[in-house]
Amino acid sequence: MITFIKWGGSVITDKTQQERADAGTIRRLADELRQALNAMPDMRIIVGHGSGSFGHVYAQRYGIHRGLAPNADWMGFALTSAAALRLNRIVVDELLAAGVPALALQPSTTLAARGGQLARWDTDALERALHHRLVPVIHGDVAFDDIQGSAIISTEQLLAHLAALPALQPTRIVLVGESGVYTADPRNNPNAERIARIDHHNVADVLAGTGASHGVDVTGGMRSKVELMWRLVQAIPSLQVYFIGPAPGLLHRALLGDATVEGTVMVAG
Repeated sequence: MITFIKWGGSVITDKTQQERADAGTIRRLADELRQALNAMPDMRIIVGHGSGSFGHVYAQRYGIHRGLAPNADWMGFALTSAAALRLNRIVVDELLAAGVPALALQPSTTLAARGGQLARWDTDALERALHHRLVPVIHGDVAFDDIQGSAIISTEQLLAHLAALPALQPTRIVLVGESGVYTADPRNNPNAERIARIDHHNVADVLAGTGASHGVDVTGGMRSKVELMWRLVQAIPSLQVYFIGPAPGLLHRALLGDATVEGTVMVAG
Protein backbone atom coordinates (compact mmCIF):
# COMPACT_ATOMS: atom_id res chain seq x y z
CA MET A 1 0.00 0.00 0.00
CA ILE A 2 1.35 3.38 -1.05
CA THR A 3 0.25 6.58 0.67
CA PHE A 4 1.10 10.11 -0.38
CA ILE A 5 1.32 12.85 2.25
CA LYS A 6 1.45 16.57 1.57
CA TRP A 7 2.37 19.04 4.31
CA GLY A 8 1.09 22.42 3.26
CA GLY A 9 3.36 25.42 3.31
CA SER A 10 0.78 27.25 5.44
CA VAL A 11 1.14 24.51 8.08
CA ILE A 12 4.90 24.10 8.29
CA THR A 13 5.78 27.79 7.85
CA ASP A 14 4.40 31.18 8.76
CA LYS A 15 3.48 32.40 5.28
CA THR A 16 3.30 36.02 6.46
CA GLN A 17 6.98 36.08 7.52
CA GLN A 18 9.82 35.26 5.15
CA GLU A 19 11.56 31.94 5.81
CA ARG A 20 9.94 31.24 9.16
CA ALA A 21 9.56 27.47 9.65
CA ASP A 22 7.24 26.04 12.29
CA ALA A 23 9.71 23.52 13.68
CA GLY A 24 7.34 22.35 16.42
CA THR A 25 4.59 21.41 13.97
CA ILE A 26 7.06 19.72 11.61
CA ARG A 27 8.45 17.72 14.52
CA ARG A 28 5.02 16.60 15.68
CA LEU A 29 3.93 15.59 12.16
CA ALA A 30 7.15 13.61 11.79
CA ASP A 31 6.41 11.80 15.06
CA GLU A 32 2.88 10.96 13.93
CA LEU A 33 4.21 9.59 10.65
CA ARG A 34 6.66 7.39 12.57
CA GLN A 35 3.84 6.10 14.78
CA ALA A 36 1.79 5.20 11.70
CA LEU A 37 4.73 3.33 10.18
CA ASN A 38 5.17 1.43 13.44
CA ALA A 39 1.51 0.40 13.31
CA MET A 40 1.58 -0.46 9.59
CA PRO A 41 5.16 -1.43 8.69
CA ASP A 42 4.19 -2.49 5.16
CA MET A 43 2.89 0.98 4.28
CA ARG A 44 5.09 2.81 1.81
CA ILE A 45 5.02 6.58 1.99
CA ILE A 46 6.00 9.49 -0.20
CA VAL A 47 6.09 12.87 1.54
CA GLY A 48 5.71 16.12 -0.33
CA HIS A 49 5.67 19.57 1.20
CA GLY A 50 4.94 23.10 0.13
CA SER A 51 7.45 25.94 0.19
CA GLY A 52 5.38 28.36 2.24
CA SER A 53 7.27 31.50 3.18
CA PHE A 54 10.49 30.07 1.76
CA GLY A 55 10.20 29.43 -2.00
CA HIS A 56 6.93 31.25 -2.64
CA VAL A 57 8.31 34.61 -1.53
CA TYR A 58 11.16 34.54 -4.05
CA ALA A 59 8.99 33.06 -6.81
CA GLN A 60 6.50 35.92 -6.41
CA ARG A 61 9.22 38.57 -6.19
CA TYR A 62 10.95 37.46 -9.39
CA GLY A 63 7.92 36.17 -11.33
CA ILE A 64 9.31 32.67 -11.75
CA HIS A 65 5.81 31.18 -12.10
CA ARG A 66 4.97 33.59 -14.93
CA GLY A 67 8.08 32.69 -16.92
CA LEU A 68 11.52 34.16 -17.55
CA ALA A 69 12.87 35.12 -20.96
CA PRO A 70 16.20 33.58 -22.05
CA ASN A 71 17.99 36.92 -21.63
CA ALA A 72 16.36 37.75 -18.26
CA ASP A 73 18.17 37.83 -14.93
CA TRP A 74 17.84 34.25 -13.69
CA MET A 75 19.16 34.95 -10.19
CA GLY A 76 15.60 34.75 -8.86
CA PHE A 77 15.28 31.23 -10.25
CA ALA A 78 18.35 30.17 -8.27
CA LEU A 79 17.19 31.98 -5.11
CA THR A 80 13.76 30.31 -5.27
CA SER A 81 15.32 26.89 -5.63
CA ALA A 82 17.73 27.50 -2.76
CA ALA A 83 14.93 28.68 -0.44
CA ALA A 84 12.84 25.58 -1.18
CA LEU A 85 15.86 23.41 -0.41
CA ARG A 86 16.40 25.14 2.93
CA LEU A 87 12.91 24.22 4.05
CA ASN A 88 13.31 20.71 2.65
CA ARG A 89 16.43 20.25 4.77
CA ILE A 90 14.50 21.24 7.90
CA VAL A 91 11.70 18.77 7.07
CA VAL A 92 14.06 15.89 6.28
CA ASP A 93 16.15 16.48 9.40
CA GLU A 94 13.04 16.35 11.61
CA LEU A 95 11.87 13.16 9.91
CA LEU A 96 15.28 11.55 10.43
CA ALA A 97 15.31 12.64 14.08
CA ALA A 98 11.92 10.91 14.50
CA GLY A 99 13.33 7.68 13.10
CA VAL A 100 11.79 7.97 9.62
CA PRO A 101 14.25 6.94 6.85
CA ALA A 102 13.64 10.12 4.86
CA LEU A 103 15.52 10.77 1.63
CA ALA A 104 15.52 14.26 0.09
CA LEU A 105 14.93 14.21 -3.68
CA GLN A 106 15.07 17.60 -5.38
CA PRO A 107 12.49 17.54 -8.20
CA SER A 108 13.97 20.31 -10.36
CA THR A 109 17.06 18.28 -11.18
CA THR A 110 15.02 15.75 -13.20
CA LEU A 111 11.80 17.48 -14.28
CA ALA A 112 10.76 19.85 -17.04
CA ALA A 113 7.63 21.91 -17.60
CA ARG A 114 5.68 23.04 -20.61
CA GLY A 115 3.40 26.05 -20.32
CA GLY A 116 3.52 25.96 -16.55
CA GLN A 117 2.56 22.29 -16.33
CA LEU A 118 4.75 19.32 -15.49
CA ALA A 119 5.80 17.69 -18.76
CA ARG A 120 8.62 15.25 -17.91
CA TRP A 121 10.08 13.82 -14.70
CA ASP A 122 12.60 11.05 -14.24
CA THR A 123 11.34 9.22 -11.14
CA ASP A 124 13.73 6.26 -11.21
CA ALA A 125 15.55 7.31 -8.03
CA LEU A 126 12.25 7.82 -6.22
CA GLU A 127 11.02 4.35 -7.19
CA ARG A 128 14.30 2.79 -6.08
CA ALA A 129 14.04 4.62 -2.75
CA LEU A 130 10.59 3.15 -2.13
CA HIS A 131 11.88 -0.31 -3.05
CA HIS A 132 14.47 0.01 -0.29
CA ARG A 133 11.83 1.11 2.24
CA LEU A 134 13.04 4.69 2.29
CA VAL A 135 10.62 7.62 2.47
CA PRO A 136 11.22 9.98 -0.47
CA VAL A 137 10.67 13.64 0.44
CA ILE A 138 9.88 15.95 -2.47
CA HIS A 139 8.68 19.55 -2.60
CA GLY A 140 7.19 22.16 -4.87
CA ASP A 141 10.04 23.44 -7.01
CA VAL A 142 11.26 25.54 -9.89
CA ALA A 143 11.42 24.01 -13.35
CA PHE A 144 12.81 24.88 -16.74
CA ASP A 145 9.87 25.39 -19.07
CA ASP A 146 9.97 24.61 -22.79
CA ILE A 147 7.54 27.44 -23.61
CA GLN A 148 7.80 30.20 -20.99
CA GLY A 149 11.37 29.64 -19.78
CA SER A 150 10.62 28.99 -16.11
CA ALA A 151 7.76 27.64 -14.01
CA ILE A 152 6.82 26.59 -10.52
CA ILE A 153 5.56 23.03 -10.21
CA SER A 154 3.39 22.57 -7.13
CA THR A 155 3.62 19.61 -4.79
CA GLU A 156 0.12 18.59 -5.88
CA GLN A 157 1.25 18.49 -9.52
CA LEU A 158 4.16 16.28 -8.52
CA LEU A 159 1.97 13.90 -6.53
CA ALA A 160 -0.63 13.74 -9.31
CA HIS A 161 2.11 12.82 -11.79
CA LEU A 162 3.37 10.05 -9.51
CA ALA A 163 -0.17 8.74 -8.95
CA ALA A 164 -0.56 8.23 -12.70
CA LEU A 165 2.39 5.83 -12.76
CA PRO A 166 1.20 2.20 -12.35
CA ALA A 167 4.08 1.29 -10.03
CA LEU A 168 3.33 4.21 -7.69
CA GLN A 169 -0.47 4.39 -7.72
CA PRO A 170 -1.55 5.30 -4.17
CA THR A 171 -4.53 4.09 -2.19
CA ARG A 172 -4.69 7.27 -0.13
CA ILE A 173 -3.50 10.88 -0.32
CA VAL A 174 -3.47 12.93 2.86
CA LEU A 175 -3.21 16.70 2.45
CA VAL A 176 -2.39 18.49 5.71
CA GLY A 177 -3.36 22.12 5.40
CA GLU A 178 -6.50 23.93 6.40
CA SER A 179 -8.84 21.85 8.56
CA GLY A 180 -10.67 20.62 5.48
CA VAL A 181 -12.56 22.25 2.62
CA TYR A 182 -15.25 24.81 3.44
CA THR A 183 -18.30 26.34 1.80
CA ALA A 184 -16.52 29.71 2.03
CA ASP A 185 -13.31 31.08 3.47
CA PRO A 186 -13.67 30.41 7.23
CA ARG A 187 -11.25 33.22 8.05
CA ASN A 188 -13.50 35.79 6.41
CA ASN A 189 -16.93 34.20 6.79
CA PRO A 190 -18.01 33.00 10.26
CA ASN A 191 -20.86 31.06 8.64
CA ALA A 192 -18.52 28.91 6.55
CA GLU A 193 -19.13 25.19 7.08
CA ARG A 194 -16.69 22.35 6.61
CA ILE A 195 -17.66 19.96 3.83
CA ALA A 196 -17.35 16.39 5.09
CA ARG A 197 -17.32 14.70 1.70
CA ILE A 198 -16.71 15.78 -1.87
CA ASP A 199 -18.12 13.64 -4.66
CA HIS A 200 -19.83 14.10 -8.01
CA HIS A 201 -22.98 15.41 -6.30
CA ASN A 202 -21.37 18.54 -4.86
CA VAL A 203 -17.98 19.07 -6.48
CA ALA A 204 -19.17 21.94 -8.71
CA ASP A 205 -20.54 23.85 -5.71
CA VAL A 206 -17.37 23.14 -3.72
CA LEU A 207 -15.16 24.54 -6.46
CA ALA A 208 -17.35 27.64 -6.69
CA GLY A 209 -16.80 28.30 -2.99
CA THR A 210 -13.07 27.73 -2.77
CA GLY A 211 -10.56 30.50 -3.34
CA ALA A 212 -6.99 31.63 -3.09
CA SER A 213 -4.42 31.11 -0.37
CA HIS A 214 -3.56 33.34 2.57
CA GLY A 215 -0.06 34.76 2.41
CA VAL A 216 2.16 34.44 -0.64
CA ASP A 217 1.30 31.47 -2.86
CA VAL A 218 2.11 31.23 -6.56
CA THR A 219 0.46 27.83 -7.09
CA GLY A 220 -3.20 28.81 -7.04
CA GLY A 221 -4.46 28.26 -3.50
CA MET A 222 -7.19 25.87 -2.38
CA ARG A 223 -9.22 25.90 -5.59
CA SER A 224 -6.35 24.56 -7.70
CA LYS A 225 -5.67 21.87 -5.10
CA VAL A 226 -9.27 20.70 -5.08
CA GLU A 227 -9.47 20.74 -8.89
CA LEU A 228 -6.30 18.71 -9.29
CA MET A 229 -7.25 16.16 -6.64
CA TRP A 230 -10.72 15.81 -8.14
CA ARG A 231 -9.24 14.96 -11.54
CA LEU A 232 -7.08 12.41 -9.78
CA VAL A 233 -9.92 10.59 -8.02
CA GLN A 234 -11.79 10.48 -11.31
CA ALA A 235 -8.82 8.72 -12.88
CA ILE A 236 -8.35 6.38 -9.88
CA PRO A 237 -11.83 5.56 -8.52
CA SER A 238 -10.44 3.53 -5.60
CA LEU A 239 -8.42 6.51 -4.34
CA GLN A 240 -9.42 8.46 -1.25
CA VAL A 241 -8.11 11.97 -0.68
CA TYR A 242 -8.16 13.43 2.83
CA PHE A 243 -7.98 17.18 3.45
CA ILE A 244 -7.18 17.56 7.14
CA GLY A 245 -5.86 20.19 9.50
CA PRO A 246 -2.67 20.12 11.56
CA ALA A 247 -4.32 19.39 14.92
CA PRO A 248 -2.51 16.75 17.00
CA GLY A 249 -3.36 13.18 16.07
CA LEU A 250 -5.18 13.85 12.80
CA LEU A 251 -2.32 12.81 10.50
CA HIS A 252 -1.79 9.57 12.42
CA ARG A 253 -5.49 8.72 12.27
CA ALA A 254 -5.78 9.57 8.57
CA LEU A 255 -2.78 7.40 7.72
CA LEU A 256 -4.42 4.49 9.48
CA GLY A 257 -7.62 5.03 7.47
CA ASP A 258 -9.79 6.29 10.31
CA ALA A 259 -13.09 7.13 8.61
CA THR A 260 -14.08 9.48 11.45
CA VAL A 261 -11.07 11.77 11.15
CA GLU A 262 -12.05 15.45 11.14
CA GLY A 263 -11.54 16.95 7.72
CA THR A 264 -12.83 16.48 4.19
CA VAL A 265 -12.73 13.22 2.27
CA MET A 266 -12.82 13.35 -1.51
CA VAL A 267 -14.06 10.24 -3.31
CA ALA A 268 -15.11 9.49 -6.87
CA GLY A 269 -18.58 8.11 -6.04
